[in-house]
Amino acid sequence: MFSIDTTISDHVLKWVIEAVHPEATIVSIQQLQGGISSLVHGISLSIHGEVRSVVLRQFNNAEWVQEQPDLALREAESLLRAAQVLGVQTPKLIAFDQTGSQCGTPALLMTRLEGSVVLEPKNKSHWIKGMAEALVRIHQVDASHFPWTFAPYCDAAKLNTSSWSKIPDKWQVAADMVKSSLPSAAARFIHRDYHPTNILWNGEEVSGIVDWVNGCVGPAGIDVGHCRVNLAQLYDVSTADDFLSCYQDHAGASFSYDPYWDLVTLIDFAYWPPEVYGGWTALGMTGLTEQIIIERLDSYLVSLLNRVS
Repeated sequence: MFSIDTTISDHVLKWVIEAVHPEATIVSIQQLQGGISSLVHGISLSIHGEVRSVVLRQFNNAEWVQEQPDLALREAESLLRAAQVLGVQTPKLIAFDQTGSQCGTPALLMTRLEGSVVLEPKNKSHWIKGMAEALVRIHQVDASHFPWTFAPYCDAAKLNTSSWSKIPDKWQVAADMVKSSLPSAAARFIHRDYHPTNILWNGEEVSGIVDWVNGCVGPAGIDVGHCRVNLAQLYDVSTADDFLSCYQDHAGASFSYDPYWDLVTLIDFAYWPPEVYGGWTALGMTGLTEQIIIERLDSYLVSLLNRVS
């Protein structure tokens, strides 16, 4: 006997079985933690006695689907492109339902990678180095003919941090910088949501990169900046700076750092009053508070403005 999570309907389970193997039987279902924008389950199936593990993502956020009706298609294409990453495992695409005609909502089925998320590493330097090396490998993938391109999540012209920050004037300076001019940058295939919660570890090594729904072509600095602002909130500016240094060391001449992209990704996090990311707490991260996040975002901003000056 096994327990089925009721958030997966019978017809979706049937779709999963048909996509994996028509004679497969379900062994177990587990809702996976860490993401907050879609419903994700790990499913184990038995095929003639051999167990196979897959991941089902159901795009059940109606507002998100309305804004981006091609979500399942985009992740499918991102997974196919990410399969070219050398030395880093990424999930393999099994099937997807672009419109929800088969599953009720858009859905995607992929292989499940071994490993687990690490947010409190025993060796932080090794942890940072592993994440930076994996990101360099992602950015080495051919970016040509990929139809999705980078766009900021938020409009810097509308940024207003006066309700929570102690230095709203400095945030306005940052917004003005982002609005002023767009620097040139090489077009890379980027993950777009690269941060510790989407990086799996097996022992001391990165075992895989997951959550490719935002894959697109854009500046490498966006991935670097997105990870840096997450590290600044989880730990401090020094940790974020260490990640940048490691990335620069491994990318070499292929990467030219510009704090502009750090400011773009930071504003995405400051557009609304900051809070502790639910994905961190779901994965066991404790000790963070809203006030800590605010203080760390302010400190990170000041560090970036210092880099600009």
